[in-house]
Amino acid sequence: MPVCCSACEVKNAVLRRPKTGHSLCKECFFWAFEEEVHQTIISASLFRRGETVGIGASGGKDSTVLAHVMKLLNERHDYGLNLILLSVDEGITGYRDDSLETVKRNQQQYELPLKIVSYEELYGWTMDDIVKQVGLKNNCTFCGVFRRQALDRGAMMLHVDKICTGHNADDIAETVLMNFLRGDIARLRRCTFITTGSEGAIPRCKPLKYAYEKEIVLYAYFKKLDYFSTECIYSPNAYRGYARAFLKDLESIRPSAIIDIIHSGENLSVKEDVKMPVQGTCGRCGYISSQKLCKACVLLEGLNRGLPKLGIGKHHKLQHKLLAQEPLTEQEERKLKNVDF
Repeated sequence: MPVCCSACEVKNAVLRRPKTGHSLCKECFFWAFEEEVHQTIISASLFRRGETVGIGASGGKDSTVLAHVMKLLNERHDYGLNLILLSVDEGITGYRDDSLETVKRNQQQYELPLKIVSYEELYGWTMDDIVKQVGLKNNCTFCGVFRRQALDRGAMMLHVDKICTGHNADDIAETVLMNFLRGDIARLRRCTFITTGSEGAIPRCKPLKYAYEKEIVLYAYFKKLDYFSTECIYSPNAYRGYARAFLKDLESIRPSAIIDIIHSGENLSVKEDVKMPVQGTCGRCGYISSQKLCKACVLLEGLNRGLPKLGIGKHHKLQHKLLAQEPLTEQEERKLKNVDF
């Protein structure tokens, strides 16, 4: 027997919202989803009229829904924003080249400008080349560090005021879990912030912070949005995958677990005498860093010298010796060249 929409009480419901349990028709679900994102934007004062905002566009469901909703809300509520799509080409054959074709179609569909920056032009390396050098373990460390910086560099080229990314509630809850398990207090405090980077870098914001991944998928499906759904070919061994699997198990038992974890991260308090890293700038590239050299420069140094372990795990202790042009012992160099890590 058809279930009536619990919002309009006229049409038959087509879905049950994972987030609230309400049964809604398509139109009521669209309105509820869009207005929740609008309320997130308004309550956090994410944007100011006249700002130029770069939308991180990968072609995946999150960034495609973000671009669609940002354009729609910008017009519906008259935000007065200048929106630009910004994509990063990591250089992953059979994955990123295909997803960028989706981004190019999105550009035409949403009638927004598009800028693409690549690892190759910024760093002289593609992810395909990096994986050949470092192997399939820890390759996501390189990609994550380079991608964050590439997005900022692309934003600087476009002179945008802010970057918004498609990070959803599931992503943030996973990050809270990962930082907790690593004992990374500094990142644990920052990872639930809806806006980051205000201390020097171009601010980044997350309009989909409270949107469940399942609802983003449903929204994209019922709206018939054009997005790329294949997972990165280099990500099966990523640490985040284990946090994601654990979170899905928790969600199946208690659907509110995702939001509960986010709220826990938001309300985290740290003792006043706990020493936190001081944000500065990289002495080589000028990018924000709590060390003399940023992580991207250290990783690049290792790649260019054929020492892929430099900057990974405990081997970061050797980076100062290497960058000061001090000779390494034969044992140290052998360890850094060994890619089986």
